[in-house]
Amino acid sequence: MIRASLIDRFRVPPGKKLRLKDHDSGWAQTKEMKELGKEVIKARAQEVLRVNLAELAAAQELLYANDTHSVLVVLQAMDAAGKDGTIKHVMSGVNPQGCQVFSFKKPSSEDLDHNFLWRYMKALPERGRIGIFNRSYYEDVLVVRVHPELLDRAKLPEGKRGARFWKDRYDDINSFERHLVRNGTLILKFFLNVSKAEQKSRFLDRLDDPKKHWKFSAADLAERGHWDDYMDAYEAALSATSTKWAPWYVIPADHKWVTRAIVADILTSSITDLGLRPPEVDEDQRRLLAVAREKLDDE
Repeated sequence: MIRASLIDRFRVPPGKKLRLKDHDSGWAQTKEMKELGKEVIKARAQEVLRVNLAELAAAQELLYANDTHSVLVVLQAMDAAGKDGTIKHVMSGVNPQGCQVFSFKKPSSEDLDHNFLWRYMKALPERGRIGIFNRSYYEDVLVVRVHPELLDRAKLPEGKRGARFWKDRYDDINSFERHLVRNGTLILKFFLNVSKAEQKSRFLDRLDDPKKHWKFSAADLAERGHWDDYMDAYEAALSATSTKWAPWYVIPADHKWVTRAIVADILTSSITDLGLRPPEVDEDQRRLLAVAREKLDDE
């Protein structure tokens, strides 16, 4: 497992203003890690991921058996930060029956006829399951804040769209998440922090490799032109919505093996910390089990 002191470096403290420039997106997060070297850290990260995959499978089984809690994983990032790969690798050992993934695209006309949280409410994981939002309701304080003209399609009552408007949206999100937590949902939110230089490298890789052409979108390049605006929007949103009950983690994303190991470790340890145990059966159930054993023994 990754040391708690290192995990604390990635957690956004509630009530504190986040500055993304204070968060290194690379593999060398501490002086000790730099001294050990990249190859040693990579090997350790791969071992952390391997161990956590097995432990996550066991934790998910207890989650499913107890049927008292659900887990909501929120993944946000700039394009090419590795959201899809993180889901694929971190969840590779999990029983598919206990996991669901939703990717949210452009809202439909039906979505726009409801409040901005409505379509996400419909996709929440039920008790016993892990739900992953590949992008989420945070798009409505990120993409929409960078492109405020999108609000014109939202059919909102007339009013100002200044600082107070966005603060109200943050408050709505915090209240929504608080409600979920009170009702048994563990919420873990990860911002995959990829550097602008690394995003450029990954875009070029997609352009150079015909097998990856399908991954490239001209819209991704257009959004890259708003990089600074997005960083401002992320800083504001994460600062306002990292809470004790639903914390944000800023995950280094320039090296995919780092990203996957950290996300897997936080996810596994957080579910384990719920303290779930195999459900105990009552006296009537024990009698039925005894009868079933007797019948099988007599065959």
